Amino acid sequence: MRENTFIITGAGASGLLLAYAIANDTYFDDYQILIIDKEIKNKNDRTWCFWEKEANDFEHLLMHSWQNLQIGGKHTFMQIPTAPYTYKMLQSKPFYKAIMNTITAKTNMTFIEDTIVAVNDKDTYVEVVTNKATYEGAKVFSSLLKSDEITKTTKPLLWQHFKGWYIKTENKEFDSDAATFMDFSIPQEGNTCFMYVLPISATEALVEYTLFSDELLEDKAYDKALENYLTTLDIANYTVTETEKGKIPMTTHNFYTKNTKNVLHIGTSGGFTKPSTGYTFKSMQKRIPLIIEAIKNNTSLDTLFSTNRFTSYDTILLELLAKENHLGSEIFISLFENNPIASILKFLDEDTSHAEELAIINTLPKKPFLKAFKRIL
Repeated sequence: MRENTFIITGAGASGLLLAYAIANDTYFDDYQILIIDKEIKNKNDRTWCFWEKEANDFEHLLMHSWQNLQIGGKHTFMQIPTAPYTYKMLQSKPFYKAIMNTITAKTNMTFIEDTIVAVNDKDTYVEVVTNKATYEGAKVFSSLLKSDEITKTTKPLLWQHFKGWYIKTENKEFDSDAATFMDFSIPQEGNTCFMYVLPISATEALVEYTLFSDELLEDKAYDKALENYLTTLDIANYTVTETEKGKIPMTTHNFYTKNTKNVLHIGTSGGFTKPSTGYTFKSMQKRIPLIIEAIKNNTSLDTLFSTNRFTSYDTILLELLAKENHLGSEIFISLFENNPIASILKFLDEDTSHAEELAIINTLPKKPFLKAFKRIL
């Protein structure tokens, strides 16, 4: 029956995290849960990283973790302990497998391989139309994102785009106790760009070229930047074992306005990606208890999330980078040089007080931020 059915459309990280939470809550044992996606994901198609103080449910799946982060620039290098936070790395393949095992073990949860055509809120129920059938449920949680929604936004928009190589070296080249969070020592060429290095062992690492800009690059440009960087590190003998490539929208576009009484958009489609960093995984985890509570209380889903003061902070930064992208390295290096890293991570997690936020803001170059602030007034 539709009133006893909840539907999750899209089985990426956000959809599967919600499915996992539902599977582990006995409240939902008497409900039918449908998860619909065009395919069952079973590959290492992405890597999620996040920081936290405590262990989580996926600790046993982590590929690696670090308690030191490195920040580099043309004339600076910092290695900073992250305590009380730990920076964690999770590959998608073991995550997908673990969640799918949980889903298949539940008799009330069904995974449907099909392409979704439309999601229609009918006020008293929701209709999900696929290529092969039509399904009805009380609530739908959708991570589906229309391709033109972001590009039509009136808010500042940049793309965090990247290509990464998993490499294995012949010699011991890496310190697996420290991750390179941002290395701005590479040519900036008018953009905000950096290298991101996650050492898994002394001979294995993910090396990723990342840019914050309004245009993507040709594939060979990412490869050339990665080759050049490894050369500067004097790493010559290596094998590329895997690659990953992607793009993440950096925008404070108001995704919440498309939520309805019975349809909640989640993940990037729901505005859960942190606009100024591109991190989504931990952001979704933080929102899940609120979503679960809303389901149990039959709360109208269009009232669940909205913008806050951190949205304003992100809007100002993105406006600055959209107009003066070349200032990115200066701003981020200033941030890490003048603030404890634990305070920065707490701020990026949106857990800080007004006083803590003001202390951080006061360490940043004032002129470009004031110019950006005036433009968005």
